[in-house]
Amino acid sequence: METHKATIARPDANKAILTFKIGEEVFDIVLTEDNPNEVKDVFNRLLLSLKKGKFKFELEDSVQDLYHHISKEYINQLNTELESVYKELEELNLLEKKKVIPA
Repeated sequence: METHKATIARPDANKAILTFKIGEEVFDIVLTEDNPNEVKDVFNRLLLSLKKGKFKFELEDSVQDLYHHISKEYINQLNTELESVYKELEELNLLEKKKVIPA
């Protein structure tokens, strides 16, 4: 299982963004806005990545503020959900097959 980093950007005092990165792909959730469609979109995009292989996120953040604690809990919940969905995808044979290059 791969572990990817999640970070929190705080561009100003009124805005915080939780960012997930898988390779070159970036997924942002603005923590200071109430936008459930954005959260749903990020989750759906993460599910597409999950079909390629099992992964989890780890928060990389040194500021111990409210956003840190909210993000940490959110990532714990997300990792649990990703694990559960991965198992379902596996059981339903919906994972992408890895291409094997003959030697």
